[in-house]
Amino acid sequence: MPVRSLTQSVMRWPEPDQVMRQVRAWTGVQAARVPSLEKVAVFGSYGRGTAGVGSDLDLLLIDAHASGPQHERLLRWPLELLPLSCDALVLTPSEHEELMAAGSRFATELRSDARWVWSRPLTHPADPGEGG
Repeated sequence: MPVRSLTQSVMRWPEPDQVMRQVRAWTGVQAARVPSLEKVAVFGSYGRGTAGVGSDLDLLLIDAHASGPQHERLLRWPLELLPLSCDALVLTPSEHEELMAAGSRFATELRSDARWVWSRPLTHPADPGEGG
């Protein structure tokens, strides 16, 4: 959100790097809270690197346990804790794959604009050939 300067009577919009730091911190907290969160990306102006005064935040959350309509999926995420107004889209991994394979204009924009800010590390099962 824009913040009022203590020494001036003007509002200052947060710098893009400050917003991105806060998005990464928010994502880390959410990843610890929701184990089914797999990936998070910003897209739109923050993904393109063209964000400026008045830009909102566009967020893509890949949640393995997402279900129901978008408005219900969004209830799980405290978007109000982010530094700016946020438009979010919550997809399962398979929904994301289907969207990207569809070749729609939105998929093309996501392909070019999405900047992945967090991804859950892959865990590999122990090699069956290993002793132990």
